[in-house]
Amino acid sequence: MLRTIFMIGLFAIGGLFLLKLFFGILGVFFVILLGLLRAAIFIAIVGAVLYLLIRIFSPSTAQRLRERWSGN
Repeated sequence: MLRTIFMIGLFAIGGLFLLKLFFGILGVFFVILLGLLRAAIFIAIVGAVLYLLIRIFSPSTAQRLRERWSGN
């Protein structure tokens, strides 16, 4: 019983050590990935707003853009 409790504790400490090591080394990549994701979402929102404005004020231009990028 006592041996089982110690083994669970040992595995928990080992897992925490591996998580710290994993996120310590790859943490920079996660930060870069989140930054790129944030930029992509921002660009998508700005593009959607611009397309909406073009669609409201110039439907023919919006149709040409839609045909150019997505086909018929």
